[in-house]
Amino acid sequence: MGKVSNQVHYRITPKRKLLDLNFPEIWKYRDLLFLFVRRDIITVYKQTILGPLWYLIQPLLTALTFTLVFNNIAEIPTGKVPPFLFNLVGITAWNYFSQCLTGTSNIFRANAEIFGKVYFPRIITPIASVITMLFKFGIQLGIVIVVYIFLLSGGFHIHPNLKLFLLPVYILIMALSGLGLGLIVSSVTIKYRDFGFLVGFAVSLLLYISAVPYPLKEVENKIPEYAWIVNYNPLAHVMEGFRYIILNTGTFNWAWFVFSFVFSIILFLTGLVLFNRSEKIFIDTV
Repeated sequence: MGKVSNQVHYRITPKRKLLDLNFPEIWKYRDLLFLFVRRDIITVYKQTILGPLWYLIQPLLTALTFTLVFNNIAEIPTGKVPPFLFNLVGITAWNYFSQCLTGTSNIFRANAEIFGKVYFPRIITPIASVITMLFKFGIQLGIVIVVYIFLLSGGFHIHPNLKLFLLPVYILIMALSGLGLGLIVSSVTIKYRDFGFLVGFAVSLLLYISAVPYPLKEVENKIPEYAWIVNYNPLAHVMEGFRYIILNTGTFNWAWFVFSFVFSIILFLTGLVLFNRSEKIFIDTV
């Protein structure tokens, strides 16, 4: 019999650095990443009657509800932009952020069985969730374009702003913010499960203080004493800026744009640190 080699070819250990995003290793497992994305896209509405049509129905019905409540009943103006389109654009942006958040807020518990049996970079699962939500965002953005063209043909004078080139940056800000918050929540809920029950409520509350169903200036005009709550919310400026570049309505401020971008990076890095820390201990606590 030949001699058995004691050479170690590959050592499986938890990440040694808390702030570590191993791109070469993620690229090595890219097939698994796309498998997770495919699974998430196919299985969500697999056993429903309408299937992927829910991607279209949800934002349309929400935009219609917001139009009836906030614009018709509460009489909140949207300038020259038709209220339905105004709300649809805001909801499309908000959905991407909120779905990135909720989709990554239960990563450890949702994948506990896989994590306990097979090794792969754990960060792949939240990244796959964000990519899946980007697919949904693309479909909903397509709805916005269809409604946009329909209203243009109906005589409405609407057009995007010259800062439309910032669209990919806004998408990145929403992805990093949602992913970062989701990683934070997922890491905290390993020990404190109560936080998991608060996510849905917190997201619903956050929607109303993030200038989704109303222009940012309306808060300053109608309730100036509470305007600071919205003004100091980075997400409010993301929603306002997203509508500004697409509909050329509302306000845009470079300082708040940079602040929102930096804030999203800080959120993501904080979430990554907590995620890498929790990755080492979650199997003993889940």
